Parts: sequence; structure tokens; C-alpha cells
Amino acid sequence: MKAEPKPNTEEKIRDHVFDGIQEYDKLLPNWWLMTLYGAIVFAAAYWFYYHYPTMHESSGQRLERTMNEIALAAAKNAGADLTDDQLWAMSKDSKVTGAGALTFQTTCASCHMPDLTGKIGPNLRDNLWIHGGKPTEIINTITNGVPAKGMPTWGPVLGKAKIAEVASYILSYHSPTDPIIEVKSTTPTTSGTTAATASTAAK
Repeated sequence: MKAEPKPNTEEKIRDHVFDGIQEYDKLLPNWWLMTLYGAIVFAAAYWFYYHYPTMHESSGQRLERTMNEIALAAAKNAGADLTDDQLWAMSKDSKVTGAGALTFQTTCASCHMPDLTGKIGPNLRDNLWIHGGKPTEIINTITNGVPAKGMPTWGPVLGKAKIAEVASYILSYHSPTDPIIEVKSTTPTTSGTTAATASTAAK
């Protein structure tokens, strides 16, 4: 017959008793404590990262950027036509507008000025539009140009993707709720604003 083990009198036992059971008063192992504290730190960092979008690209922004990239790739590779909604979405994508700004500065700024306020060409920052102010109409104007007024046909030179980027850059100075005021022609003023030379009609 086996002898019963003698109680370990060297270990401190807690005073409370549950169902006749007592507990040793021991510290938790370090590996367990490190796991607990590490999980707390990770949870806090995770919460701040995903609940404060200013710290990173949010899932919505990431989705929008991906959709813009797909739309641009389709325009470039398959010649797909972009919609007004897609172009408005692109106008909020800094990567797209940054590429559009670079193209604009090298091909359009000489006539429309680097700040888009107009010189030889009309002001692109106000709400007066000669050839239509909808995103797809801006695309059409850039693509086909206005040869009668000296604007080149940029379609064969830039291609659909770059034209979409330029249009998105221009649209970044506007919003979908802006009024579109159609005019026959505009005349840039010395202050950089544009004066209409024909009666305007809000659309």
C-alpha cells in the first residue's frame, strides 16, 4: 500500500477554501504573464490602427484605390470608357491626381496656367464650361481637342489612361455638387478669374 504524500509545508497556502479545496499562493509563470501583456498591447495597437483611418489607408480608401486602378487599367489596355462616377472617384485618389498633375504641367499648363486659372485657354477651376463640365465631357474635350481654338487633339498623344488622370486632376478642384454653367466662350482676366463673354445658363 502506497503511503500518502506529505503536504508541502514550504509552500504558502491561501486561507480561503472552496469545496474543501485550498490553493497554493504562487506567482503566475513569466511566459504566461508575457503572453497576457503582449495580447493587451496588441489589442490596443490593433484598435488604434483600424479605428483611426488617419493613421493609415482605410479599407474603404483601399477599395476605392483598387477600383480606380482597375478602371485605369481597363481604359489603357482595353480602351474601356470611364463613367462620371468613376472619374469623380479617381479625383479623390492622390495617386491618380498626382500622375494627372504631372501630365497637366508638361502638356496643358502653358495655356491653362500651372494653377489652372487660365491664360490662353480658359480657367479650369471655376464653374464656367465652354464644352461641358461633366467628367465624361471633359474627357471628350481633352481627347478630341478644340482645333478651331488652338487646342490640340490629345487622344492619340496621351492615350485614355493619361487623359483620365488629367481629367481627374482637374476634377479634384471641383465636386459633384458644383453647378455647371455653360458659356459660349470665356476671357481670362488679369486677376486670374474668368469672365463669361456670353449669357450663362445653369445646367
